[in-house]
Amino acid sequence: MRLRGRVWKYGDNVDTDVIIPARYLNTSDPGELAKHAMEDLDPSFAASVMPGDLIVAGRNFGCGSSRQHAPMALKAAGVSAVLAVSFARIFFRNAVNIGLPVVEVESIQEEVEQGDVLELDLLSGTMANERTGKVLSFVPLPSFLLEIVELGGLAEYVRRRVLG
Repeated sequence: MRLRGRVWKYGDNVDTDVIIPARYLNTSDPGELAKHAMEDLDPSFAASVMPGDLIVAGRNFGCGSSRQHAPMALKAAGVSAVLAVSFARIFFRNAVNIGLPVVEVESIQEEVEQGDVLELDLLSGTMANERTGKVLSFVPLPSFLLEIVELGGLAEYVRRRVLG
């Protein structure tokens, strides 16, 4: 699975309350959530994000509450993957469950700037920065998680692989 997108860069400890503020949790409509993604941290995000864009962040991305709305809002906004130094465990699992790729890259904060264009190969575990020409390696998702992501999430995986 290959992805190419423009970077939106954020720091450490981006919590689920800024990914999708609690005042919007009265809906689970992905399109409505997308309109408010990241608005308390970056008011320009929802109006400017383009399909295929990537989020790059520091440590502990997705910390806070366990709401599945957070990765849903990002995916519905057009984000094709989130790359971070580390993820809160429940956000990581919720993202995989809805088919949003999440990748841990130790030196991502030092190597990538806002607006860079990255090309990722999720299968081989490589990321190329078009601006710098630098290629970084990361540990790819295990094959079973990558399959869940490629199928669009856990529900579709179960429909195809378990219920078949």
